[in-house]
Amino acid sequence: MILYIHGFGSSGNGGKASLFREYFEDEVIAPSLSYVPNLAIDTLEQIIEIYLSQDINVGLVGSSLGGYYAIYLANKYNLKAVLINPSIYPYKTLDKVGMAMNYYDMSSFEVTAEHIQTLKGFEVKQIENQENFITLLQTEDEVLDYNQAVEKLPNSELIIEEGGNHSFENIESYFRKISSFLNH
Repeated sequence: MILYIHGFGSSGNGGKASLFREYFEDEVIAPSLSYVPNLAIDTLEQIIEIYLSQDINVGLVGSSLGGYYAIYLANKYNLKAVLINPSIYPYKTLDKVGMAMNYYDMSSFEVTAEHIQTLKGFEVKQIENQENFITLLQTEDEVLDYNQAVEKLPNSELIIEEGGNHSFENIESYFRKISSFLNH
């Protein structure tokens, strides 16, 4: 089972999530997560624990903030994870307290100082078992500096593409590799 974890202001019905569902079919779960960090993590932990209790293999795919969550969860449960332009320090990059927009349905929500503080609590200072990670990066990410992920995960399988953007252009070209990595 692949658990797709969307980024900040996105949805389990967003563009990348839909591409994953189309390719992987019933093998993917892509929940729409709360913008409140501890609620999002709680939802993800419940899903993981249900599948693990049934001896079902769980692999993570996290994009942007979802990549940050995937690092935390992979480290906690010793899972494999594919990180797509992951946010390494979301408590810095999202440090804009106030109203934000959900890019999927154009609704708005409030980011509070407490949310930013909560994100800090999920930081993994020392990532164990970096061989359990593939880190997909594009150098023209307009939101995050890809070098932060390179510094944080130097022993993961790093795939760095010149150009691209924060959404990670042509992610579907990596689906076979992702499938092979998470299912072996």
